[in-house]
Amino acid sequence: MFNEFCSKDPSLKICGVRNEHDIEAIAQLGVHALGFNFWPKSKRYCEPDKAAHLARLVTGRILRVGVFVNNAIPLASDLIEECVIDAVQLHGDETQDDIHYFTQQNIPVILAKNPNHLPDYPLPKENFALLIDTPAGKDYGGTGKTFDWQIAAEFKKQNPNTPLILAGGINPQNAHNALQQVSPAALDIASGAEISPGIKDIDKVQQLLDIVNS
Repeated sequence: MFNEFCSKDPSLKICGVRNEHDIEAIAQLGVHALGFNFWPKSKRYCEPDKAAHLARLVTGRILRVGVFVNNAIPLASDLIEECVIDAVQLHGDETQDDIHYFTQQNIPVILAKNPNHLPDYPLPKENFALLIDTPAGKDYGGTGKTFDWQIAAEFKKQNPNTPLILAGGINPQNAHNALQQVSPAALDIASGAEISPGIKDIDKVQQLLDIVNS
């Protein structure tokens, strides 16, 4: 499922889901992936017990990604073992060793970095994707703002074998331009598909999916 998500055709990941209605609607539309945010300071934080219940509603239907900020070990391993999530998204200050901790167990990893601090070390060749998001300082993402997409396009050009996921301020108004400029493997969207933090706007999700599938 992770490999399909990272294929050459653009995919859509909706991040920060927190309730049954949104989960079911997102899956019914055919969105490719969803994200549970396990960082307690996030406005979209989802308690692990709650996520376990929600995740079971869509098991096998959609890629379920756990988003962590310097708290993936051991929490992510536990959630993988309990079949709550299918992949791990590292969105903090995780190191190369943290990446290898998961990939050596064949656990898919999405590494989130801002365009000013892209990895300068060899990246895994399998079960791995790089997500480029707008710099957010201590807030670790979720700014709702875009960055210079040319940086992402250049990284993709120099690293053609690394699946690239684009995030940061993407919405129905600019998603087409993002795809045109960067040609990412996927778009990762939270605030651009919301009514309020953690409450999704299903009409916007549909618009974004139509753009991705066009």
